[in-house]
Amino acid sequence: MSKPQSGRQGMTGDAPRVSVVVPAYNEGDQILPVLDRLFESVQLHCEVLVIVDDAADATVPVVEEYARKEPQIRCLVNTYGPGPANAIRFGIDVAAAPVAVVTMADGCDDPRQIDDLARLVDRGVAVAAASRYMAGGQQVGGPRLKGFLSRLAGQSLRVFAHTGTRDATNSFKAYSTSFVRQVGIDSRHGFEIGIELTAKAKRLGLPVAEIPTIWLDRQAGVSNFRIARWVPRYLRWYRFAFGPKLSAEQIRSRGEAARKKQ
Repeated sequence: MSKPQSGRQGMTGDAPRVSVVVPAYNEGDQILPVLDRLFESVQLHCEVLVIVDDAADATVPVVEEYARKEPQIRCLVNTYGPGPANAIRFGIDVAAAPVAVVTMADGCDDPRQIDDLARLVDRGVAVAAASRYMAGGQQVGGPRLKGFLSRLAGQSLRVFAHTGTRDATNSFKAYSTSFVRQVGIDSRHGFEIGIELTAKAKRLGLPVAEIPTIWLDRQAGVSNFRIARWVPRYLRWYRFAFGPKLSAEQIRSRGEAARKKQ
């Protein structure tokens, strides 16, 4: 298994244009069609970082075998702690590209949009969201309550907090890695990083853009999303999106203070 390397090193002419961060948990062979579609779709020079919590994860041997034909892919063990938030934090920290796109290992996201999301960040946005709730977007399947709350949060944030996207909660987003390293990531548990970084970009006064996407509920395996457990964590960042402009230092200090209270 590859050893984690700093994304701040080795930025040469051969460096990837986009780092695709894929948090995975015991996907095993189910990740194969997801990887096939990803490599068929992404045209930009990329690295693909599959992040697991443990070297014994069933995803590891599958990805290591896949790397024989696709050397751009690496499977890395997250050293920040268990859970998807820590996996995403770790993946963005070790990313070698100036753009990181987070996409799930369950096949729900459309990899054909990774290039478009990355190019929006190339053009200057801090966060580029794949939006299920704008014209041309759609959510197919999934729990109805989860979908209702997600749509309500995204639409209201765009109207009242001017966040720049109707889908702040979707994890399928592209980020400027310099922006993420500037403000930091405070989430430590679930998939709330998408709304956290959207809210932080808004409070920093940086642009957020969106393109429509069609999200399909996973066809195999079981989702790890638990509404009752993670709604309070989403609400924290929902509230944070409202307020005056802050500096990166202020955003970081608020995050550190909040973590100390936990």
